Amino acid sequence: MLDFIVNVVFGFFFACILGRTILSYIVPMSGSRPNPTLISAQRFVFQVTEPILGPIRRYLTFGVFDFSPMVVMIVLVIVWKRLV
Repeated sequence: MLDFIVNVVFGFFFACILGRTILSYIVPMSGSRPNPTLISAQRFVFQVTEPILGPIRRYLTFGVFDFSPMVVMIVLVIVWKRLV
């Protein structure tokens, strides 16, 4: 039972980080008036992931390149595999 809960929580967070990365490319390409559902999804994903990505971003942003999602995903998978 505990394995299931850990898998759901870590899987959800992993999907949110991946979704944030994908949405960061899709929303600007949607033009000046993107779909409201897309904007709502982006806001939700940003609210879920920003508490973790924000502090790490201060140290892992080099110019326009933000490596914080990649580092958090790697650490997340390592912790996930250790717990399960």
